[in-house]
Amino acid sequence: NSNVENLPPHVLRLVYKEVSALAADPPEGIKIYPSEEDITELHTSIEGPEGTPFAGGIFRMRLVLGKDFPAVPPKGYFLTKIFHPNVGHKGEICVNVLKRDWKAELGLRHVLLTIKCLLIHPNPESALNEEAGRLLLEDYAEYESRARLLTEIHALGASGAPQDPNDGPQPKKHAGDPTKRAGDPTKRAGPSAAAVPAKADKKRALRRL
Repeated sequence: NSNVENLPPHVLRLVYKEVSALAADPPEGIKIYPSEEDITELHTSIEGPEGTPFAGGIFRMRLVLGKDFPAVPPKGYFLTKIFHPNVGHKGEICVNVLKRDWKAELGLRHVLLTIKCLLIHPNPESALNEEAGRLLLEDYAEYESRARLLTEIHALGASGAPQDPNDGPQPKKHAGDPTKRAGDPTKRAGPSAAAVPAKADKKRALRRL
């Protein structure tokens, strides 16, 4: 639920200012997708750092600012499935900056950079995923294999942008976009109609390869 109505105006102004600065000048490897409707839920994506099992992946994440922010740290969640000691099965993130090490003056940029560093240096001592924490300590090759497999399945080729139209701003479809029209695609008006069967034949041919 949105906490916009629960936060005092001066806090909302500070959050809006910081989120605007992050969107204009994000940390390296991180993108910000602010929502005009709800500034208290910040969607982001983090590039998997090179030299880790997450390299090449794009990991969607969100930060939720509670009604007591900034006295209380935001809560962080991975939306992209990831095999990591400090990420729970529901995507919840365990990192000290979001718990006992939090200070109101740290800001959201520091939180995002800390979570990115967590992908490079996992902390098995505060594991939410006990299996990942155990493998990291006892069988790194297996840990790396599992983490890379989930990266390949869930994070490769992802854009990182919110998938739900309510999650953030989305590119608008042109009013004349034929993909939005109902009915038989071969009956569309205009020169594109003849090209539709050819495209379908091409897709069927590719499937036979």
